[in-house]
Amino acid sequence: MKKTQEKGEYYKMLIAAIFMILIIILVINSTKLLKKNAEVFVVADGAVYYEEPAEGYIIRDELLLQGESYKNGMVKVASDGERVAKNQVVFRYYSNSEETIMKQINELDEEINEIIENSGMPFVSSDISSLDSQIEETIDSMLNINYLQTIYEHKNKIEAYISKKAQITGMLSPEDSYIKQLTNQRNSLEKELENGSEIINAPKPGSASYRIDGLEEVLKVGNFEYLSTELLESFDIKVGASIPLSNEKGKIVNNFECYIATSINTEKARAAKVGDYVTLRLSSSDEIEAKIVYIKEENDNRILVFEIRENVADLLEYRKISFDIIWWKYNGWKVSNSCILETTKNDNEISYVEKNAAGYVEKVLIKVLRQNESYSIVRNYEKEELREFGYTEDEIADMSEIDLYDEIIQH
Repeated sequence: MKKTQEKGEYYKMLIAAIFMILIIILVINSTKLLKKNAEVFVVADGAVYYEEPAEGYIIRDELLLQGESYKNGMVKVASDGERVAKNQVVFRYYSNSEETIMKQINELDEEINEIIENSGMPFVSSDISSLDSQIEETIDSMLNINYLQTIYEHKNKIEAYISKKAQITGMLSPEDSYIKQLTNQRNSLEKELENGSEIINAPKPGSASYRIDGLEEVLKVGNFEYLSTELLESFDIKVGASIPLSNEKGKIVNNFECYIATSINTEKARAAKVGDYVTLRLSSSDEIEAKIVYIKEENDNRILVFEIRENVADLLEYRKISFDIIWWKYNGWKVSNSCILETTKNDNEISYVEKNAAGYVEKVLIKVLRQNESYSIVRNYEKEELREFGYTEDEIADMSEIDLYDEIIQH
C-alpha cells in the first residue's frame, strides 16, 4: 500500500515537472514569436541631414547694357545665357531701314536653302549637319510648349540656325556659283544693316542675359552692408518666378559665381559663422556647396549671404528662389531612431539596439555619431571605449556587434 502511495506521488511530481517545462517552453516560444513578428529595420549605408527650408534673393555681378536707340527694339545676337567674350557683339538696335533689309535677307536665305535642298550638292559640312540637327531638335521641343515667350525664343533660334546654314553654304561654294552670288548679296545687306544700327558689345566676358527686373543696380555684390530684412521683404517678387525678358536692354553676368541672401531666424542660423560651408538643395533637387561670406545681426533675424560657384547659369532666370539649407550631412551606417534604446552603466547613458539573429534577440551597444529627427548614423563601440564605461573583458568578449544589412527591431 505504501509503495503504491509513493509511486503515485512520484507520478504526480513527474507530471508537475513536465507541466512546468511545457509552460517555460511556451513562454520562450511566445517571446520569440513576438520578436519575429516585430517590425525590423535593415542597417544600411546612408546619410543623415540636418536641413531647414529658406527663401532667398540671388545677387549677381551684373552689368547693364543699354544704347541710345533702345526705343527702336533690338536684335539679340547672343542668345540669353550664352557666354560671350570681351568686345563680342551682344545685341544691336534696329536701324530705320531694318524691316526692308531684313525682308531681303530672309528672301535670300530662303532661296539659298531651297537650292541646297534641291541641288543635292556634293559637299557636306559638319557645321551644316550640326545646324540641321539643332533645327530639328528645336522644332521638336516646341511641340508641347504653350508659353508664348518661349515659342518666340525658339522661333528666333530656328531663324538664326537657318541664317548660319546659308552663310556656311556660301563660304563652301565655288566663287562663280549662283549660291556664292546670293551669299555676297546677303553679306552686303548685312553690312548695310550694321552700318545703320547701334551695336552693343560686351565690355567684359560673361553670360549675356536679357532678363531685366530693375534690381540689377539695387542688389549689388561686394559690400553687403545695405542688406536688411526690410529691404528684401519690400520686393514684390514671387518665389520661382522667371525674370521677364527685355527688348530694350541686356546685361553681362559673371557666370562663375553668384550669391544668395536670406533672412532667417533659427538656432542653426544663429550659430553660423562667416567662412562656414553648407550644402544648399535647390528646387531642381541639385545639391551644391555654398560658403557663408556675410552675416548681419538684426533684432529678430539674421541676414546670411551664401556664395555659390555651381549651377550659376541655371539660376540666371530667377531672382527669388526657395531652397533647403543642409547645415550638416553625415555618412555611415544609418538606422531608424525608433530602433534605439537606452541603458546605463556606471552612470553613463549608453545607446543600444536589439538585433534579430535567426529568431533570437541580441542586445548590441552602439555609439550614435549623428542624429536628426528620424535617423541616426551609428557604429560599434571600440573595446577601449567599453572599458572606460566599466565593462570587464569577459563582458566585452560576450558582446554582439551590428553589421551592414543586419535586422534590428523597431519599437
